[in-house]
Amino acid sequence: MTNYQDNFAHLSPVWTHYSDIIVDHAEGAYLYATDGRKVLDFACGIGVTNTGHCHPKVVEAIRQQAGLLLHGQVNLVTHKPMLELVEQLRTIVHPSLDGFFFSNSGAEAVEGALKLARHATGRTNVIVFQGSFHGRTVATMSMTTSKTVYKNGYQPLMPGIFVAPYPYSLKFGWDDETTSRWCLNELENLLNSQTSPQDTAAIFIEPVLGEGGYVVPPVSFMKGLRTLCDQHGILLVCDEIQSGMGRTGRWFAQEHFGIVPDIITVAKGIASGLPLSGVISRLDLMKKWQLGSHGGTYGGNAVAAAAGVATIKAMKEEKMLENASARGAQLMSGLDQLRKKYPQIVDVRGLGLMVSTEFRDASGQPDKKLAKAVVHECADRNMMLLTAGTSDNIIRWIPPLIVTSEQMNEALGIFESSLAAAVQQS
Repeated sequence: MTNYQDNFAHLSPVWTHYSDIIVDHAEGAYLYATDGRKVLDFACGIGVTNTGHCHPKVVEAIRQQAGLLLHGQVNLVTHKPMLELVEQLRTIVHPSLDGFFFSNSGAEAVEGALKLARHATGRTNVIVFQGSFHGRTVATMSMTTSKTVYKNGYQPLMPGIFVAPYPYSLKFGWDDETTSRWCLNELENLLNSQTSPQDTAAIFIEPVLGEGGYVVPPVSFMKGLRTLCDQHGILLVCDEIQSGMGRTGRWFAQEHFGIVPDIITVAKGIASGLPLSGVISRLDLMKKWQLGSHGGTYGGNAVAAAAGVATIKAMKEEKMLENASARGAQLMSGLDQLRKKYPQIVDVRGLGLMVSTEFRDASGQPDKKLAKAVVHECADRNMMLLTAGTSDNIIRWIPPLIVTSEQMNEALGIFESSLAAAVQQS
């Protein structure tokens, strides 16, 4: 018999572990551990299992495809699941975004988008935002600003990356419109002082800041950003790796702001847990990407692509986006009630089922200790949540899009008792 605990000790300690759960199986919104625990999963593998664990339609598509073709490298052959995935994606993205490149992970997609932007514009530099997370490869780590731990010991990193302030109104202490104007002015200042428009290929933004704390920017900022990019011939790249695939109640978070980017990166929820990511752009831009200058062995894998097709179909058939909006409203309402009771919660924000609660102490400083304590108390009560933010003082809610009203009430009940326990101990 396998000794799981002994083998666990041989995993690289570079991985952090939020829990001691060893999963036997999972279904829907729940994980089932080898020790018999049933855990309500409101982390979803960091926003991956949007259709819930082991959605039967996705599982069946994987089983069928596994008996037909496991791997067909795209330079050598083109397989049906990849073309079917293109067909499905074209029904959920803006019609102008008609070019598709597939890879395996979010970091690969962002790096692909970076390379595409450089070739399409002939420019080198990129602008990212404070609090952003774009990946852990050398290029994407260079673009990530959410925490220094991701860069510790790896410097010097790739040059040509410039950082602008994300419109985080609570952080600055301003209303949304003041924050929006100031951040847009700072972007213009950046273009005047550090990276000129003729050197700037793209601006990368998470339409809802992910690792940085689930911050929703003002509509005026996103529209102003689109205008600024158009004025200067800079490509706008929306990193929808965490916010896409129905997470916010729309297929992509950008839709909430009425903008269309030049490039989208997508991963996480696209294939319900199988490794698949994509760069989506206008085909006229893709045609400027030098032939053979980018690629990959496993990108657009046949089984993963089949899972992606089944994922999109299941989301449509079961109205998961509509459920994300309804359950998100239920979650926000419940958390707002708790915010009135607990002054340690200074903000409840989000779109759809991408929601966060921010904690600060009596002096107004980020309260990492309390946020972590609440997460641990939730784990003791068999619910999984994650923290976020540069100071780790934010709890992020990432339930599956199939979550029921009853499960949401269960989660809110667990959270309330966990919060009470953590506050009492603090």
